[in-house]
Amino acid sequence: MMASEQQTVLDPVPASGARDDEVRRPRPARRWLVPLLVVVLLAQMAAVMVTSAVQQTPTIDEPVYVATAAEYLHGQGIRYNAEHPPLGKLVVAVGVAIADPHVDTAFDGPQIDLGPHLLYESGNDPWRLMFWARLPVIVLTLLFGLVVFAFARELAGRAAGLTALALYAFSPDVVAHGSLATLDVPTAGFLLTSVWLLWRARLRPRRYVPLAGLALGAALATKMSALPAVPVLLALAALSVWSARRGDETRRRLLRVLAGAAVVALAAVAVVWASYLVVDPRLRWTSQDPVPVVHGLRGTLVDLLPFPQAYADGMRLQFRFENHPWQGFLFGRLYTGHLWYYLPAALLVKTPLGLLALWAAGAVVLVAVRRLRPAAPYLLVPSGVLLASAMTGSRDFGTRYTLFLPMFLTVAAGCLVAVRRRLATVVTGALVLFVAVSSLLTFPFYLPYSNEAFGGPDRTHLRLHDSNVDWGQDLGRLADRLRERYPDERIWLVYKGSGLPSAYGIEASDPREVPVDDVRGLLVVSDSSVAKAKGRLAELIDSSRPVDEVGHSITIYRR
Repeated sequence: MMASEQQTVLDPVPASGARDDEVRRPRPARRWLVPLLVVVLLAQMAAVMVTSAVQQTPTIDEPVYVATAAEYLHGQGIRYNAEHPPLGKLVVAVGVAIADPHVDTAFDGPQIDLGPHLLYESGNDPWRLMFWARLPVIVLTLLFGLVVFAFARELAGRAAGLTALALYAFSPDVVAHGSLATLDVPTAGFLLTSVWLLWRARLRPRRYVPLAGLALGAALATKMSALPAVPVLLALAALSVWSARRGDETRRRLLRVLAGAAVVALAAVAVVWASYLVVDPRLRWTSQDPVPVVHGLRGTLVDLLPFPQAYADGMRLQFRFENHPWQGFLFGRLYTGHLWYYLPAALLVKTPLGLLALWAAGAVVLVAVRRLRPAAPYLLVPSGVLLASAMTGSRDFGTRYTLFLPMFLTVAAGCLVAVRRRLATVVTGALVLFVAVSSLLTFPFYLPYSNEAFGGPDRTHLRLHDSNVDWGQDLGRLADRLRERYPDERIWLVYKGSGLPSAYGIEASDPREVPVDDVRGLLVVSDSSVAKAKGRLAELIDSSRPVDEVGHSITIYRR
């Protein structure tokens, strides 16, 4: 490809399909239209995420992240949650610092008790603390929306950017997890940012290659699931530098390619080290849990990682989790172990139908349209590698492990406007509207979302469990429902989550600890527990009558 053709590929292309030099300068009255639409889309997204953050009680994973962030702020070093690097928790720590909770620095219990101790036993307001802890992740999620817009705009013009941003802003999975103090959205967003910067490096490698390395390092310093993306992004860095140096002779060009990949790697490693040094400049590390010995190829890879000891031990802890025989639930089937097709099947349920169609069409357009084809490796290869890696994991817990798809493939979907046919534009607009309506109809219950083909959010629990539907987020809503509709009733509760029921005014007993005939009144069961019910709990559920549900994640039975 000649330099002039490369410039054509990289420059934003107007939705009309005309070349930049053929397009008149936009009228002054229209210059504000695109920024206004960007603000409107992000404001809508912010509103629904803040609403979710305010209404939802702690999910299963959040308390340990929040409590670890509080430990960082109080100089406790790296004692807990070594299975995840510090950067994501340092982001959460910004909100925790504003909330300024009381932290018991003398606490030396197990990790599982760290979060509940901070939220419910240290004199803090759990509602206030969780909101402020979630707010930095919400802000970061909105900033990643700007990356989605900018990436798609550079590929196919302003209309493509707006299309991609709309799909991102209405993605139920992004909204659901972007409003929580967890690590999945930050990891996926940093990876997307790194790929976008590598795309830009095709024109200005000296500026964007180091920045791409920093973004990759941020992903690695947030969650170890980003590691499979490293060889892909190093290859993309090499591709970008190779494309940028077309005029150089071959030997010099190869040296620059190797240098570009090395800069990305070194910058990424530096960010990981910096995240640990910020927490503890002396890098003191003592695991609260036994660190397993990892043999074979995995052990060799861990030993070769150029990261702090705490990172390597965190990898070993992750491998121990991978070896655990977890229970999964898919389409009504309870099983032990892992199904390779779990994530694709869950994505079919949890992704809006219009978005599935646009993802597929966008991928085809990237490959089929000549001027977009150079972008295909940047969007499709990382998505494919990360999905394949996630599909090998042993924890069939939810589509949160694939949150890179609503980012990478949404950028690809935005490029559909590059197909200069009226029918394609009309169909794309109709599908975007379909996605928006489907998303808004589930408000504010985004975690249990499922699309119309599978019955919507009130039927998700029949097909999936855990973070797909019931992650402990509705304990506060349950308290309100019991107080409003069932005052003075005897409550029997089986709750799956990290929240403390009594902290929200729920006084209940465990029905599994008494004979079945003694359980009378209201039986309240988290839907994930319903999915995995055995023995006495299964007998209790089968002999009870469902009378109510809360948040599409908790079922109330009458006995």
